[in-house]
Amino acid sequence: MTPRRPYLVRAMYEWILDNQLTPHLAVDADYPGCQVPWQFVQDGQIILNISPTAVTNFIADNDAVQFNARFSGDPHRVIVPMGAILAMYARENGAGSMFEPEPFYDNPAAVAPVSPKPVESGNKSEEQSAKPQKKESQKKKSSGSHLRVVK
Repeated sequence: MTPRRPYLVRAMYEWILDNQLTPHLAVDADYPGCQVPWQFVQDGQIILNISPTAVTNFIADNDAVQFNARFSGDPHRVIVPMGAILAMYARENGAGSMFEPEPFYDNPAAVAPVSPKPVESGNKSEEQSAKPQKKESQKKKSSGSHLRVVK
């Protein structure tokens, strides 16, 4: 039988958002394949705000939850295998669910490794630097301001 956690995670995420609340994940950061910013891990766990205003390129598939986020201003690609998710809840009122251990996730080595999904960086400076730059002679010469004085 397939594990139920991916389905519950997606349903809980939608339910929390539908109620205008902020979804958070409690994650076992020591779980194999888990990629989180270690400077924020406490006692082997990390709490992640996964609201659409906090993350980009959010993907919740049957293997993992993946997204881009900033932590103290630094961009990170976060990958949380389904077996590493301990709970999902709303920050405002704690409504949500803790997930019981499932035999499917008992042996993390048997679970297929999670590879990052290709996403666009969203970083405009990187995209602009990849574009060929115009030569100085090709740039349009400005003939002063486009503004005029009105009296």
